[in-house]
Amino acid sequence: MNRGLLLVVSGPSGAGKGTICKALMQKKSDIHLSVSATTRSPRPGEVDGESYYFISEETFRSMIESGGFIEWACFCQNYYGTPREKVEEQLAAGHDVILEIEVQGAMQVRSKFPEAVFVFVMPPSLDELRNRLSGRGTEQPEVVEERLKTALWEFSNIEKYNYIVLNDDVDKAVDRFIHIIEAEKQRTERNGALIATVKERID
Repeated sequence: MNRGLLLVVSGPSGAGKGTICKALMQKKSDIHLSVSATTRSPRPGEVDGESYYFISEETFRSMIESGGFIEWACFCQNYYGTPREKVEEQLAAGHDVILEIEVQGAMQVRSKFPEAVFVFVMPPSLDELRNRLSGRGTEQPEVVEERLKTALWEFSNIEKYNYIVLNDDVDKAVDRFIHIIEAEKQRTERNGALIATVKERID
């Protein structure tokens, strides 16, 4: 069984990366979205093991010390991280795994999983991104402007990713993502067993 692909997906708030990931998993049942761990309390409707793994700060710190996270960060006095064991289990079983994370976390993953596929989701334009953020109706204008500033910083790191997926249309964006996955699985370095078999027959 071939090892699954680790797909690291980033992009600015409002680019639609979450929407694309959900639509992608509906089309391809062998793709799994990694569930993060957090020390914050569950919000109404959140389910442990589905929304997040809700753990204590003591447990989280212990996992940091033992190398139990692929990446982790602290936001607003709460810790968030991607449990390494869960991801490794899925990859070893041949399942593709999506990490939908911020740029800082993606760079942590790169140091541990250089073979991962890094995908940056782009909005059609900054104006469209502003419209999407404003159209939510849930954030104040100053928050929208702050998110746009963050987006500019994220764009400055785009060359650290392998692929760009333009989200001008969700269905088209998902198809582009699927093409990336299919192409990656044909790379020679991911098909060592097949190549070895062919060489044995030649010899």
